[in-house]
Amino acid sequence: MADSEFENNPEGLDFKSKTQLKNESQELYKLGQTLVGLGPANLAKIPLDEELAESIALAQRINKKKDGYRRQLQFLGKLLRARETADIERALFEIQSAHLKSNQKFHQLETTRDHLLEKGDEAINVLLNEHSQLDRQKLRQLVRQANKQKEQNKPPKAAREIFQYLKENIQS
Repeated sequence: MADSEFENNPEGLDFKSKTQLKNESQELYKLGQTLVGLGPANLAKIPLDEELAESIALAQRINKKKDGYRRQLQFLGKLLRARETADIERALFEIQSAHLKSNQKFHQLETTRDHLLEKGDEAINVLLNEHSQLDRQKLRQLVRQANKQKEQNKPPKAAREIFQYLKENIQS
């Protein structure tokens, strides 16, 4: 730090090193990249001012292989540095966590279906105790069909039907 800077700020309180500034700039650049990668429905959920929204729209129209795209992302990072980004990051986190919850439910349904195919009536009874709205007869029929298709090396049409049935009728 130069002597004049030290005299104006003797305790070095708001001083950031070049590395810190560079890291913050890179984080905002990545935030800009993430925003540019979002679709219109998700962008509508994020609180953006007009200038940011126009900059993102322009970056989305530019060919990603051209140097202009990189420069536009840098400009977007510069715009983000001049703003408070906590609301934007919070909205982005909510969008990403909704996607994670959706994936988690999908995997849970797959596991339930696989368990039904493996254990048969025993697993159906357990599932019906947890979700009484399900149809026992339909589940048993689909499980039998799926196991038969598996034995005959046919496409798993019934297994897919079980998944769809569970997806439509189980709210978690």
